[in-house]
Amino acid sequence: MTRTRTLGTLAVVVGFLAFVEFTSGVLQGYYTPMLTDIARNLGIHDADVNWLEGTQLMLSALVVPAFAKLGDMVGHKRMLLISTAVTAAAALVLPFTDSFGVFLAAWALMGFYVVWLPLEIALIWSRSRRMEGRSSITAKAAGLLVAALEGGAIIGALVGGALIDVLPLTIVLLVPAVLIVICFFVILFGVKESPEPTGGIFDTVGLVLISLALVCFTGGLSLLRLEGGLTNPWSWAVVVLGVLLVIPFVFWELRCDDPLIDVRMFRSPALGPVFLTAGLFGVSVLGAQAPLSTFARTDPSVYGYGLGTSGFATSLIIGVYLIAMIAGALLFPTVARAATPRLTLMGASVLVGIGFLLFLPFHDTYAQVITNMVVVGLGSGALVAALPAAAASAAPASQTGVATGLTNSVKTVGGAIASCVFGIALLHGVTSAAGGAEGTAGSLAGYFTVWIVCGVTALAAAVILVFVPKNAFTDRSVEVEAAPAI
Repeated sequence: MTRTRTLGTLAVVVGFLAFVEFTSGVLQGYYTPMLTDIARNLGIHDADVNWLEGTQLMLSALVVPAFAKLGDMVGHKRMLLISTAVTAAAALVLPFTDSFGVFLAAWALMGFYVVWLPLEIALIWSRSRRMEGRSSITAKAAGLLVAALEGGAIIGALVGGALIDVLPLTIVLLVPAVLIVICFFVILFGVKESPEPTGGIFDTVGLVLISLALVCFTGGLSLLRLEGGLTNPWSWAVVVLGVLLVIPFVFWELRCDDPLIDVRMFRSPALGPVFLTAGLFGVSVLGAQAPLSTFARTDPSVYGYGLGTSGFATSLIIGVYLIAMIAGALLFPTVARAATPRLTLMGASVLVGIGFLLFLPFHDTYAQVITNMVVVGLGSGALVAALPAAAASAAPASQTGVATGLTNSVKTVGGAIASCVFGIALLHGVTSAAGGAEGTAGSLAGYFTVWIVCGVTALAAAVILVFVPKNAFTDRSVEVEAAPAI
């Protein structure tokens, strides 16, 4: 009876957290069909939409390791509440501003929602510490949370696409903000704090060093997009400075007893390629979302390319893509058993590469874009499921959680850099509208650049995985203990 009561209490907590992840999924799918409408409301080019995505992803890359560490130290629920409050406040700013600077800052702060899933899984793991079958319970709970997230992403994309066609943008942008506010109270009243926080000293120096490096790097990329920026040596100097600032961060982390990011893992012959693959994968799975949406919304009768789809028709493309991702994730374990995890990772990367390269000859019709996105989605879904599992299998038994967290952080950094680069590519040679007026759509050459970069980086990831030791992702005796981190 005690075990049943304890499991029942945990099930209630998981139910509340599933609602939070459903909201997270809505945020990931809801805005994509309306990015062109947002650009018109702010008076910016489609190319500038990538800066929204890039700044949010870069902030996310900083938030995940910092909040995950603070969650262990002071309590996972506390950090979950703080991140939800920041996300809600930022979302409430979006409907009431037409300033690109203000919108950009609020959009970036919304990136705090990326810490929800890691904190939730850590909270469930800590609350089930005295239960029999703790690993299995946590793994099943994590599966439910991910299912809620994917469901929210599909529903968010469809609802967002439908609403933007019939309601003013201000009202449409209020919907997710209200949902996030509800999430805050769900966590506040429905979730209990994780027991026995570890305490300790936070690696503030490490956070400051990596923040400076990323800010300089992305700041340099933003200078490159300005008129004459590509030929201005100072713009490139800031980019190089951002890269060089990574060096003192690495030296500090190597000396730190409790580092923010354990950089030693990047030396592993098995983990190093997995992290690099995650970064290259982030280029397409995160960096290409905005360009795909704005390309679909571009009117071919005005610019000579694009699909000219409505918000809802664009959301259907996203919905099909997400369904293909779910199918790829579900097929991964079966294919991995029939082949090997390493070969499955390579095959998934090849699928992503082929799917994006198919855009080069086939991008003129709705059916062609849907077909390409299904191919990309199958490979992307398998990689989403496979990369954390591969990292957990290849990592030391005591550091599986750190390894899986790093795959997410590296993937986010890859997506952030790609978003900035794609913004520059789409802005270069912006197409003029009919009648010679200045156009707002991204250039066709820019879209070709996006597709080529996404395709080549995915194929490069497949090549990199060839050099991974063949037994790197095989089962271990501690496999069950690694499952919660997955």
